[in-house]
Amino acid sequence: MESLQGHLLVASPQLLDPNFVKSVVLMIQHNDEGGLGLILNRPLDTTIADAWEKVMSSPCPNSDPLHHGGPCEGPLMVLHGHEDYSQVEVSSGVHFSTEEETVRWLLDHDEVPFKFFVGCTGWAPGQLEGELATGSWLTAAAHTEDVFHGDDDQWFTVTKRIATKMGFPTLNPRLIPPDPSYN
Repeated sequence: MESLQGHLLVASPQLLDPNFVKSVVLMIQHNDEGGLGLILNRPLDTTIADAWEKVMSSPCPNSDPLHHGGPCEGPLMVLHGHEDYSQVEVSSGVHFSTEEETVRWLLDHDEVPFKFFVGCTGWAPGQLEGELATGSWLTAAAHTEDVFHGDDDQWFTVTKRIATKMGFPTLNPRLIPPDPSYN
């Protein structure tokens, strides 16, 4: 099994699970024990400061949007660019942490890019490989800009990049109907 850690999983047009339709997932870990990822393109209508105030007594100086990382529960998670505060190096320039001390430090020292998440995606051993075999996901190498600077059109942008690499440069993901069976 080849690890997909540091790669993007891009929901194929055939993937109709409402948790993942048009999602772009960064794989944080992927090994024989399963996989863990975060959906990059699901900002919530709440900010980091709003969420912080509900669980901490100290104020939070950051009003960036909080992101919905997936349907599985988990602690507050952060992707960031500071290797000294890394629990997992996801890829070059992209680090993952959940430790409260790290989260506080990153918020107080707005020196590197970061993105905060609640919830995550998870796969049991062999589950993701099965989903890949059925064509539910497309894969691409993740770039730092994908992680920290993805926009509202991230699914379209990455799908187009994959299509171009696969030799379908004229494929326009915007023309794919919500339900591919309408084709």
